[in-house]
Amino acid sequence: MKGVILAGGLGTRLYPLTKVTNKHLLPVYDKPMIYYPIQTLINAGIDDILIVTGGNNAGDFLRLLGNGKEFGLKHINYTYQQGEGGIAEALGLAEFFAAGDGVCVVLGDNIIERNIRSAAEAFRKQKQGAKILLKEVPDPHRFGVAELKGDRIVGIEEKPKQPRSKYAVIGIYFYDSTVFDFIKTLKPSERGELEITDVNNRYIGKGTMTYDILDGWWTDAGTFESLLRANQLVAQTGANNL
Repeated sequence: MKGVILAGGLGTRLYPLTKVTNKHLLPVYDKPMIYYPIQTLINAGIDDILIVTGGNNAGDFLRLLGNGKEFGLKHINYTYQQGEGGIAEALGLAEFFAAGDGVCVVLGDNIIERNIRSAAEAFRKQKQGAKILLKEVPDPHRFGVAELKGDRIVGIEEKPKQPRSKYAVIGIYFYDSTVFDFIKTLKPSERGELEITDVNNRYIGKGTMTYDILDGWWTDAGTFESLLRANQLVAQTGANNL
């Protein structure tokens, strides 16, 4: 299984900070944000990693990360997303890198307290389909929300006004190679983007989607409020054994 970190976009919700750098290079406590998803993948036993970046500061990733030696990696791969075409479009750029293997996809602003090792092992045994990670949150209307029936996930609704559960879909996903075929058939949403929720619902429709509940805290860091929360959580408890 290979790892893909999605670190593109323009980060407009964090202006003016992101007028001078990519969102994923902003500090979260004592390290750049991008360090956390890299460590998430490494802790899951994944050492073949692609970073999808974009914007005017993409070259800064290379200056910061180099070939990944600081993380014990032999090599880090990079590719470039033009504009803001959505998470699914960014993932589509990783098809050449995946080369038929399964992928673990982490959004570059997602920070977790512990690790996803057990979920990664479960997906390796699953062989096909997809797996997503869920977390109970107090404000599910901000996220994609999973509808559950027993041990099955029956649908995901993006930012619902009346959520059908309190379980948010966090930005960590496992997919087999058919994800790239699904992406090619997507049409842009009202936001003009290819939505990852549409990809997940394709897997659900085929009955090949599983889920796990994330252990420990999780936050994104894409707004001023969540960036502050990420800094506070990492300062208080640490993250990813960093």
